[in-house]
This record gives sequence, structure tokens and C-alpha cells, in this order.
Amino acid sequence: MSLQSTKVLRVTTEEWRALGRNRVAMIASLTLVALILTSALLGMEQRNATEAARARYQAASDEAFDAQPDRHPHRMVHYGQFVFRPLSTLAFFDPGVDGFTGNTVFLEGHRQNSANFSEARQSSLLLRFGQLTPAFVLQTLAPLLIVFLAFGAVAREREQGTLRLLLAQGLRPSELATGKLSAYAGVVAVLAAPALLVLAAAALAGWAPPVPSVLLVSGYLVYLSIWAAAALLVSLLVGRARDALIILVAAWMGGIILVPRILPELALARISTPTRIETDVAIHHELKQIGDSHNPDDPYFAGFKAKTLARYGVEKVEDLPVQWAGLVGMEGERLTSELFDRHAREAFEREAEQNRLVRQFGSISPLIAMRQLSMSLAATDTESHQDFLEQVEQHRYRFVQALNLLQVTKIPNQNAGADPRISAEHWKALPRFTYREPDVLQLAGDRIRANLVVLLCWLAALLAGCGLAARRLGEVAR
Repeated sequence: MSLQSTKVLRVTTEEWRALGRNRVAMIASLTLVALILTSALLGMEQRNATEAARARYQAASDEAFDAQPDRHPHRMVHYGQFVFRPLSTLAFFDPGVDGFTGNTVFLEGHRQNSANFSEARQSSLLLRFGQLTPAFVLQTLAPLLIVFLAFGAVAREREQGTLRLLLAQGLRPSELATGKLSAYAGVVAVLAAPALLVLAAAALAGWAPPVPSVLLVSGYLVYLSIWAAAALLVSLLVGRARDALIILVAAWMGGIILVPRILPELALARISTPTRIETDVAIHHELKQIGDSHNPDDPYFAGFKAKTLARYGVEKVEDLPVQWAGLVGMEGERLTSELFDRHAREAFEREAEQNRLVRQFGSISPLIAMRQLSMSLAATDTESHQDFLEQVEQHRYRFVQALNLLQVTKIPNQNAGADPRISAEHWKALPRFTYREPDVLQLAGDRIRANLVVLLCWLAALLAGCGLAARRLGEVAR
């Protein structure tokens, strides 16, 4: 080991020893570690309990649908189905937007319902300040602890007069800064260790995806290292430890508390989003212009009627070999679904534009990049919820059209005016919803890389700043 490495190691060891003698620092660190571990274990249990409950509700809903008696297929179209969103495997670590987007969708004909029963609407306002999860603790509380541990790393040496003594004994400023940074890198590793152990155990057990788990831990290590480097930089530049603490706490409040809560409101004000009622009204007006399947004199369906009669070679709908009302229902569902899909895509594009606006401010607060990275890897971001909604809508369309096809083929056209019914055995043959959990590396690969780059740029800039500040440390100490 070289002399320089020995000096750096000695500085690191002495800093750890000083932290070990600080009872407040030790108690706070152990409390945070216990909080991360406890929140991870409780999050696992809650996630599994929630997933089991949703599976029970889904099975009960499917069973109730299958148990319906002989009915007209169109009545079953309006009876509908409930679909519950399964939780991602890493939702215990970072629930992301899942608590605010809803988890249940009611499927029915002629209508595209939104997801309902979000936890935020059924809980107190405290949920909006952050759930007690490993992601919340690491994103919000861990940086504050690092600030309180590292704010006086160099400033306190300067105040106590030991800085001049160390430099006079031949310790270079760069060696001092490197040793201090190494000490707090060890603190970062200790704080992230519980999360690393939990994710490693889940990945080895085959329960959590290994690559996203590794990237998740790596992202949090870089994020916490950013705060350690920022604390050291301020301590290198500021003459008094008290001033360094004030600056760092102000940065924590601005970057962690204020900016992440102001930016969504700014994005919403800049890129407005119509309400659900406004969207429904717009769809209704557009549908009136395209064609109304419930209006026998509608021009579009008059043309559809003429094409249908010509295709089957008959002159009246009563002579059709299939049921005319069922054909109208299928065509009406096709038209409304096209409108639903277009408005949904427009809504997704607006949300994506809002998210892009928020992500642009990652240069102001690394929390923005870390939060987006964490949610993307945990499959609990907005894009993952949109993927669920798209799969649900595709299933809804197949489900409704399958019932309309039963009406077309199973009910004689001559009995259309009565109340004909078909066997309940047909309900059991209808398609069931199965959510295909996407590969997060494919769904969010670009966003993951972009957020990792932002975090690495933050860390590189702060480390470069520490290097420059260490150069002038000797001059300041004279």
C-alpha cells in the first residue's frame, strides 16, 4: 500500500471513529437502517396480502359472471366484468403512482371506464406526503441523515484548528478530501445495505427480477453518494460548520420537499388535462356526428344497413340469416371503441408531455431523476399503469364483441323483438383477462438510461467540485 493510500485510509478510519463516538449519529443511523429493513419487510407482507385480496376479488367477480342464468347476450354486455390490476413484484419497494391511479376497472359495452378505488382517495391526506416504504426512506430521510452526519466533515476541522495541523504534517488537501469522502461512502453503503439484502434475497429466491433489482440498488447508491459528495463540497467551501448545515438543510428542503411538489402543479398548469366528464361529453358529440346505433334514422347506419343487405343478398333485415340488432351492436361498439382509443392516446400523450416537463428539472433536484428511475424499475410508474389500461381496453373490446357475436349467431333474427335467451354455458367460454406484466427494460429502457445518466452527471459534477475545492483548501487554511 502506498503512502498516499495509507494517509487516505487513516483519514477514513478516524472519521469513522469520530462518527462512532457520536451517540446521536449512531442512534440516528441505526434507526434509519431499522426503518428501511422494517418498511421493506412490511411492504412485502402488505404487497402479498393486497395481491392475494385482488386475486380473490377477481375470482369472485369471474364466478359471479359465470353463475348468471340464461340471458340475452346484450344484457350481459351491460352486466359487465370487473378487472383488478395485479401488483408488480417490486411494488413493495416503491409503490410509485399505484396508490393514486386506482386498481379496479369495470368493463361494459359502449363505455370505457377509468380505474377506480385508489388508496389515496380512501386514505387520509398523510398518504400524499409519502408512504412509509424503502423508496420513501431512501429518497427523503436518508439524505437528511447524511447531511447531519457530513456537514462538518471539513468545516469542523477548520473551526477546531486541526486542519492546519493536519496540513502542516504533510497531509495533502486532496488526500483529506478523499479520505472524508471514502468515510461517507461507507456510510452510504451501510444505509443502503438493508435494501440491498432484501432485494438480493428476493432476486435469489426467484421472486423479484434480478436485473431491475440490481439497477435499483445501483441507482440508490449513486443517489445517496450525491448527497454525501454535496455535503463534503459545502463543508470544503464554507468556513463554519453551522453555515454548512444551514445550506445543506435548505438544499434538502428545496430539492426534496418543495421542488417535487411544485413541479407537478406547474406541469398541470402548463399542460391542461380535460376531466373525465369533459372527455365523455366530447366522445358523445363526436359519436353523434359519426353514427348513433340507437337511432334507426341515423345516416351512417342507414348506409351500413344497405351494405349489410347487399352482402347477404336480401331486401329486408327480417330476411337476414343473422340477427340485425347484433350486427348493429357490433358496428356501434367498433365505432365507440375507436373514439375511446383515440381519446385515450391523446390523454396518454398529454400525461407523457407533463412527465417530460417534470423530468427536465432533474438538473435542479436529483430526487426527480431518482424517483422516475425507481418507479420505472419497479413497474409502478405512469407508463406501466397506461400499459395496464391498454391491455384492459383490448380485453374489453374482445369481451363485448364476443357477446355481440353470440347475439348475432345464436339468436334467430325473427325473435329479435321478444326476450330471447341463450344458455348460460356460453358465459364460461368468454375470454378472461390475464395481465401480461411488461418487461421494464423494454417498456422503460430509454427512461431508465436517461435517469441513470442524470444521476451520474450529478455525482461527477459534485466530485469535480470537491476536487477543485480541495485544491484551494490549503490556501484557506493559512
